[in-house]
Amino acid sequence: MKKVLILGAGLVVKPMVEFLLENNFRLMIATTTKEKADRMIKGHPNGSSLRWSTEDADTLERLVNKHDITVSFLPYKHHFTVAKTCIKCGKPLITTSYVSAEMQALDKAAKEAGIIILNEIGLDPGIDHMTAMKVIDHIHGNKGKVEEFYSLCGALPAPEAANNPMKYKFSWSPKGVVLASKNGALYLKKGKKVSIEPLNLFKDRFNYNFHGVGNFEVYPNRDSISYLDIYGIPEASTMYRGTFRYKGWCETLDAMKSINMLDDTVKNYSGMSYADFLAERAGISSKDLKKNIAVKLGLQEQSDPIESFEFLGFFSNEILNYAETTPFEITSDRLIKRMSLSDNERDMVVMQHIFLASYPDGKREVIKSSMLDFGSSSTNTAVARTVALPASIGVKMILEKKINLKGVYRPVLPQIYIPVIDELKKLGIEMKEEYGLPESEMIN
Repeated sequence: MKKVLILGAGLVVKPMVEFLLENNFRLMIATTTKEKADRMIKGHPNGSSLRWSTEDADTLERLVNKHDITVSFLPYKHHFTVAKTCIKCGKPLITTSYVSAEMQALDKAAKEAGIIILNEIGLDPGIDHMTAMKVIDHIHGNKGKVEEFYSLCGALPAPEAANNPMKYKFSWSPKGVVLASKNGALYLKKGKKVSIEPLNLFKDRFNYNFHGVGNFEVYPNRDSISYLDIYGIPEASTMYRGTFRYKGWCETLDAMKSINMLDDTVKNYSGMSYADFLAERAGISSKDLKKNIAVKLGLQEQSDPIESFEFLGFFSNEILNYAETTPFEITSDRLIKRMSLSDNERDMVVMQHIFLASYPDGKREVIKSSMLDFGSSSTNTAVARTVALPASIGVKMILEKKINLKGVYRPVLPQIYIPVIDELKKLGIEMKEEYGLPESEMIN
């Protein structure tokens, strides 16, 4: 029986545990939160857990050596260390995180060790890559060109659960969500490179109506231009990867960023209230704070950001439970505390690809590929399924020797994405494709 080592027991791990046990694999979860791991395993004889922290390098090497493959759900900063250990032990590795420059630099060492390090095989990145490449390869196979490409994705509360001013609830790594809001962005539109500084990320947004759900706001997701090479579409004049949010999130995060509420500078906040903290960040008096912060931000008191600050408790006299910390920690902790999915609330995943393709005979078409997937509760989320199951299928394919590649990879090759897409369809996760649409369907 093949043995799988899973590092971490976060919000998206449970569907992998269930998948691997159902498919007759033995698994070990190594994590600081052993109790969470045990709840996922539910006493299954093929599952076990171990209390482990990332500082314990000796135990990591021992565990990697004892298992046939490792899956890292650790924070991305730890993947490089895990990858080096897997190379040393000659064991393959899977992550759902973006390929960092240092991870890419391990390609030669992974080849020499005879292993694959398969990254970006989750939802976004992951399902987005695989379903995009399916359409791109179809266009190229018909001698066509990809003129423009938009890839949009959001992990959100279902409409009935979007019941706070920001219309957002955390269904995956909460700190990761807030941390991502500090990124800048780079994309290509109509042949022009557009660079967005981190401070202005949420100002650069547009509206998009997704059929069956309604209107969203979209803001750019990191560096889109690098995907011209990754996807093999140097001919494209537009390459844009974006994130879906309901109205309320972007404007509120923009307000937070403008008064440095996500700053990483350590300071002593002992004895301060949330209202004192907000006033200190904005550089104003805490007297008439709601009115003054609205004036400072150039907003109405009834605007989404001001109502969000009130919902989050930033106008309250509640004392901060911190000594030395950063504004980022205070703000992100408050968001997480007030905006988690309740047990009976559903989340959803929304994904949209839009291509403009042209062909040698002069034909032009818009192609749309769409997915709307709902969870059933806070313990059975759509985002957990759509992140964990592609990685789970990757594990199965590598152990069954259906993937025999060596080196550092993303799932953009047909020998990876075709079988994974086919397996996901059997599990009820599928993109619906529409071909031959008019150019009026394209984003302007």
